Amino acid sequence: MTRVWASIFTLSLLLVPGKILTQDAAGFIQKGDSAYAAMNNDVALENYRKAVDIEPKHYEALWKLSRAYVDVGEKLTDKDKRKEYFKKAEEAARKAIEVNPDGSKGHLYLSIALGRVALDASPKERIRLSKEIKAEVDKALELDPNDDIAWHVLGRWHRKLATLSWIEKKFANIFLGGVPKEASVQKAAECFQKAIELNPDHINHHLELAITYEKLDQKEKAVQEYKKVLELPKKDADDDEHKAYAQERLKKLQ
Repeated sequence: MTRVWASIFTLSLLLVPGKILTQDAAGFIQKGDSAYAAMNNDVALENYRKAVDIEPKHYEALWKLSRAYVDVGEKLTDKDKRKEYFKKAEEAARKAIEVNPDGSKGHLYLSIALGRVALDASPKERIRLSKEIKAEVDKALELDPNDDIAWHVLGRWHRKLATLSWIEKKFANIFLGGVPKEASVQKAAECFQKAIELNPDHINHHLELAITYEKLDQKEKAVQEYKKVLELPKKDADDDEHKAYAQERLKKLQ
């Protein structure tokens, strides 16, 4: 009888592979999350990639894979390799949106991936991408207005579009019908303030607000935010760089 039940159990496993695969994918996501929390982005990327290999339409695995490709890509010095990682981040985010169009994270990380793709693009391509970046971050905030990272991305968009170079303005006239009137450095500051309200311990929110205050010629406020960057504990793999930049700016402002 024991052998019979063992055979039935083995057969049942073969007949419901989806359940087993889901469990395995979830396990890799959990490992990826642990690595991400430990600021080990390479290990996080590998685990999210394994989860997607097992279950290609797993929404959470896809948007986290996109995030991981961006995190690892930012540290690469080889320009071609960096571009490859950012494109993979874009692809993973687009797949996440296909799987769950009403999920905010897919739209958010598509906007972030496109922003990174734009870093290595021509001025013409950067302006073209800015329109989709804005649309995606707006969608992310429509779906989840309390996502601090989305507010951060929107702040970056406002500041960038409000401070275009002359050549970028020419392309803006072609692709956007001119520099968007809504874009302003003041609105950028308000977006970063909102991000800080939602997540006050996120170092990069304070750093970008400080940079924005400098653009607004509000030196004292910038100094306060740079000091906050130095005071807060590290929680992100980029925080050492953020603190180093804040220290450099403080030396010049004080």
